[in-house]
Amino acid sequence: MNVSGSTFLKRGTTVICIYAMLASTLPAQTSSPAAPTPQQDAAAQTAVSSSNLPVRFDMPKSHNPLNAYSPDYVLEPVLANSPRIDRLVRDGKLYLSLKNAIDLALENNLDLAIARYNLPIANTDILRTQAGGFFRGVNTGVVQGTPGGGVGGFGTGAPGAGAGGTTGGAGGAGAGASGLVQSTLGAGTAVSSYDPFISANGGEEHQTLPLSNLTLNGVPTLQTNTGQFSVNYSQAFATGTSVSFSFNNARQTTNSIFTNLSPSLNSQYRVVVQQELLAGFGFGPNLRYLRIAINNKKISDIAFKDQVIATVTQIENIYWDLVSAYEQTQVNEKSSGFAMQSLDNARKQLKLESIPEMDVLRAEAEVSKRDQELTVARTSLQLQETLIKNAVTRSLDDPVLEAMPVIPTDRMQAEQVQPSQSIQDLISKALRDRTELAESDVDLVNRQISRRAARNALLPSLSLIGFYGGSGLAGPLNPLCQGCTSSVPVDFGGALSNTFNNSSPDYYVGLNLNIPLRNRVAKADQYRSELEYRQAELRLEQLKKQVRIEVRNAQYSVEQTGARVQAARKARDVAQRTFDITKKEQDLGAGSSYQTLSAQRDLSLAELDLVTAMTVFAKAKVELDRATGATLEHNGIQLQNAVNGTVGDTISAATP
Repeated sequence: MNVSGSTFLKRGTTVICIYAMLASTLPAQTSSPAAPTPQQDAAAQTAVSSSNLPVRFDMPKSHNPLNAYSPDYVLEPVLANSPRIDRLVRDGKLYLSLKNAIDLALENNLDLAIARYNLPIANTDILRTQAGGFFRGVNTGVVQGTPGGGVGGFGTGAPGAGAGGTTGGAGGAGAGASGLVQSTLGAGTAVSSYDPFISANGGEEHQTLPLSNLTLNGVPTLQTNTGQFSVNYSQAFATGTSVSFSFNNARQTTNSIFTNLSPSLNSQYRVVVQQELLAGFGFGPNLRYLRIAINNKKISDIAFKDQVIATVTQIENIYWDLVSAYEQTQVNEKSSGFAMQSLDNARKQLKLESIPEMDVLRAEAEVSKRDQELTVARTSLQLQETLIKNAVTRSLDDPVLEAMPVIPTDRMQAEQVQPSQSIQDLISKALRDRTELAESDVDLVNRQISRRAARNALLPSLSLIGFYGGSGLAGPLNPLCQGCTSSVPVDFGGALSNTFNNSSPDYYVGLNLNIPLRNRVAKADQYRSELEYRQAELRLEQLKKQVRIEVRNAQYSVEQTGARVQAARKARDVAQRTFDITKKEQDLGAGSSYQTLSAQRDLSLAELDLVTAMTVFAKAKVELDRATGATLEHNGIQLQNAVNGTVGDTISAATP
């Protein structure tokens, strides 16, 4: 996501050179026309909605200089579901594999859609700081508006969770995130605007002054008409240099009989150059906002990756919960069906007086109990179907889709997969790939930039100032003035020529020194920046230790839940064999229906326990992927697909 230096604002040769050095870290921005009219905006929105293409949020760019003074529009969010979901529906049911669920989430999940806005928001900070403005910060929290499938490792909740993803995390705006203080981020001397600024003013004034005597002007009432026009240009540069140019003109007429020229034409210009020599000198303090904004863009990209990992992890957990609910429902349906069949057999045997009535009553009670369990299982399945549909869609306004059953086509693998890597290799991978550590590394760079700027701000302000200018005067002789003479030109062109021909120069070179006595504000900010930097270093080390524990805990959980699966499978096999023996004995007349029902119930409980164990095992492997930062890699996810909100059209086979 890099572009050349041409993406920077061109504010003069010096600024271009400065920005070009940092250009390799800037995000690409696609070319786009100027701000659309409301009619164009509506037409574009209709086109996007009908095609379900992703909406691009990068700020439009235009070569039209007037575009800087007109607003840009962001299209309304597309709320229609992607066409992929329609291709997964057959016979009124949604057949969903794990890959289908992840692909649909990348295209439709609203958590990702909300977090996607943070990427262009970070770009606006870069544009703002290119002009010398203060960065506003980026959002690094994980959006968690999708219910179901919690995310988080040992001793943690949802990592970086915050309402709307607006928690100020590492490198973001605000203070106190994760126990860290970052109020001095960006501290230092004031940064002037690098955008050129032009101001102009002009007007006409008529003034009448009553006079007490005729000595000075020869008239009892002095009337003066003054017209003026001035233009000012100013610009600052990242070296600590500022340049300004002023050009002032005036035309004045009067009824005074002692004024030589009427009208009197005055012209004046001045070029002022100021260079900071101590505080505010050099690229470091003056480009710190831009450098921090570029680093914040990196943090925003990392935070979005964290969002994708969190969302995919959540989708996996929801999917395996759906599979668990689906299989539990099947087990309970089988159990309920067997209980009903046993009740029918018991009633027939009662008519033949081959069993006591008590056995029928027990069978009826067992049917009622298993019907209740089946109802609970079915409603739990319906809830999981709702959760997965909510997670993989933008909208559930369609009542058909909302009520549509979901058939998971993937099944949990009962066998335990031994890790191919040692625990140390897994920890090394986590320390390399975990997003929290990457964010903290970039945050330390930002804090280092602020430390240096705060140190520079301790210095006194010493400015080298110089200006050069010229003046010109012209005008015809006042016809009311008797005996007046003049050697100046009579028209404005003459005044303008004398202004710039160095005939009346005005120049100055000097130093401006400002020494704040005691300097307590700057001193406090500088020391505070040091404390915050050291605090962030400790936080980074704490995160590394936490990652190590999370990886170990996740690996232990995989081993433990794998053993639980093996034990549950063995118990299921024993229960199955017991049931087979009991049923055979009943068929031969050696056993009772109650014993068979009890054995079948034990088998159902063993099967449900196996389903639960396999669900926990599958989710433990999901957590291990998250803890080691391997979620995207193991699911074959390209991060750019998540950024674009589109995935390839390949749809995995969905077999009923």
